[in-house]
Amino acid sequence: MPRPDVDALPQHWQDVLPGGPSRRGFLALAGGGALAALLAGCAPGAADDTSAGATASGPARRGGTLRVGTPPPPTALDPVTAYDGSAIALYQLVAEYLIWLDKDFKLVPRLATKWASDASGRKWTFTLRDGVTFSDGTKLDAVTVKASFDRLLDPKSKSAALSAFDTVLKAGGVTTQGDSTVVFTLERPFSDFPYLVSAGNYNAVVLKKDYDGDFTKHGIGTGPFTLKSYDVSTGASFVRNPKYWDDPKPYLDGVDVKFYADDQADLVALQGGDIDAQFLSRPALVEPLGKGDGITVDKVKGTGVTVLTLRVDKAPFDRKEVRQAVAYALDRPDVREAAGSGLGDLGNDHLLAPLFPAAPADIPQRAKDKAKVAELLKAAGLKSLRFTLTFEPPAKDYAVTIQSQLKEAGITVDLDQRSSKEFYGGDQAKDTPWLFTTANLVGWAGRAVPSQFIIPMVKSDGVWNGSKYANKTLDAAADAYDAATTDAERRKQAEIIAKALHEDVPIVVAYWSGAARAYNSSAFRGVEAHPSQYVDFSGVSRV
Repeated sequence: MPRPDVDALPQHWQDVLPGGPSRRGFLALAGGGALAALLAGCAPGAADDTSAGATASGPARRGGTLRVGTPPPPTALDPVTAYDGSAIALYQLVAEYLIWLDKDFKLVPRLATKWASDASGRKWTFTLRDGVTFSDGTKLDAVTVKASFDRLLDPKSKSAALSAFDTVLKAGGVTTQGDSTVVFTLERPFSDFPYLVSAGNYNAVVLKKDYDGDFTKHGIGTGPFTLKSYDVSTGASFVRNPKYWDDPKPYLDGVDVKFYADDQADLVALQGGDIDAQFLSRPALVEPLGKGDGITVDKVKGTGVTVLTLRVDKAPFDRKEVRQAVAYALDRPDVREAAGSGLGDLGNDHLLAPLFPAAPADIPQRAKDKAKVAELLKAAGLKSLRFTLTFEPPAKDYAVTIQSQLKEAGITVDLDQRSSKEFYGGDQAKDTPWLFTTANLVGWAGRAVPSQFIIPMVKSDGVWNGSKYANKTLDAAADAYDAATTDAERRKQAEIIAKALHEDVPIVVAYWSGAARAYNSSAFRGVEAHPSQYVDFSGVSRV
């Protein structure tokens, strides 16, 4: 797929499948209202091979090479700029984050063992793990971590991480205290900041100070594997990192990755035994598997979402009743089944996914109601409604489903499919289709925290506000949410945000995506799905 300007991307690409953490158990209050230190056990690894990596099926076993299939990365394999799922999975075998994000949406210490904010919520201090080295023997220290984040914050890097740090952390905001302490000074209070330096911000891996983009030649990291070879056409080979800090991991001798032209070829390879697992299983294809054929399909819910955006400043969607009519015309379970293979939670036309702990539970779930549709259109002075829906190829099933369902409610939808290059092309400030057409579908990869949806998508000055929605009450609540130091305050502000979006409907959210990962469970154990399709094979072992 052609690569548009990464500064304009919503980190949506279909190869980056959904995911996003919650803050379950994240905050504790210290005296005076300051955020307390968030401490976590170092957990440097178990004393034997039966701990991490062991499953209900048995203990981990040393040795073996896992063969994995995936589409080839569409651009250079560079952790600083990569945005697609294949590239992210590849470099996650080699490089690590300060904090990992597990499949249960918890923050897990990796290169950092603890972190805390000051009373203002603007200064965050991270303590690094002792004894970590890169695979070439270079010691991990605070200066190295600072260099990694300085690189990401430099606009010249063209890193997708810049969008996550927007309004929160700017160049010059990272300092060190000795060899093992890194300090981030934020532009504003942001109590969810640890998520922005976790795997939730997928470019935020820690690289050597002198990294200059040559990852395929010098794929050096602190992770469980080292890059042995890379061929842009055929695949990559990884071997066990003998210097990995989390002994006795990894259990595997290596990982061999094979590139396949499409999902179908990847699936056939798995069924035929040419590979043992997939990086990017597409739920619709792997759902029929796992019926006693030795293949297991692990599934998780997530926060990825395809959003139906409606321009509130242009007819016919300048009337709230018309936007509400579209929302009431959808059969959400059917949309989820047709476009999402039945995985994930139903959406309720706001950006607080059910997996976010602050998500309000008392807003009635919007459901299909043809009588309500007719009533709302009449209130808007319309006898009929017709509009054009613009989308890119990955959203075609979604678009066709919407067209069919709205037709049943008396609403005509004309489909306008553009190539991905055209959909995200043009002038991002005035005419790109994904931000300026009357109605469109945009797929967003799972976000670490709700703010990463809310700030760019629906705040009045949001950089990716395709609906052109403006609501001062929502803006104030979004700022208060980010600065909140208690879960109660966070829930209060989240409810204000959710109710405003549910009522005004600048966006329609029919369902939140799930993710899957298929693998040969007769040969390997410990392969898991991840909401963002992230990869941690350090605990995978032979059966």
